[in-house]
Amino acid sequence: MNYFNLFNFTPSFDIDTGLLAERYRELQKAVHPDKFANDSEQQKLLAVQRTAQVNDGYHTLKQPLRRAEHLLSLGGVDLSHETTTIKDTVFLMQQMDWREALEDIKHSKQPQEQIDELYDSFSAHEKLLFSQLSHLLQTQDEVAYLKAADQVRKLKFMAKLQQELTNIEDALLD
Repeated sequence: MNYFNLFNFTPSFDIDTGLLAERYRELQKAVHPDKFANDSEQQKLLAVQRTAQVNDGYHTLKQPLRRAEHLLSLGGVDLSHETTTIKDTVFLMQQMDWREALEDIKHSKQPQEQIDELYDSFSAHEKLLFSQLSHLLQTQDEVAYLKAADQVRKLKFMAKLQQELTNIEDALLD
């Protein structure tokens, strides 16, 4: 299903999330199962299915990484059963540095300072990756989409790193 069509958006990475929320509320009202309480069982089931589609579509378009994956899948690049690895050696070296920094936090005398530095580093790198991703997805050609898929892979890795850092910080606070 094309969630951009469902929410009446032109397929694009950059969307107005305020307008998305507004359209979500409108669609929720239109397809809510309670509106079909007196209808046939088939109509009730369809209402439940439509509600699930609206909810899934909203959460997909609301989250930039999921939105990018959806846009890529519409363009023929499916990342749902991903087995491709990142080949960017500069990024892989940076990944190793970040992993070492995460490990160093556990033995640090001032872990919060290192945690803050890593959050800043992750945030800056994510911002750059999202900017590049947005640019690549505007092009809408096969080569750009394959490069965009690499950006999505990197951003997924960054999300995992962010979660690991959050877990380390939470463990230190316990």
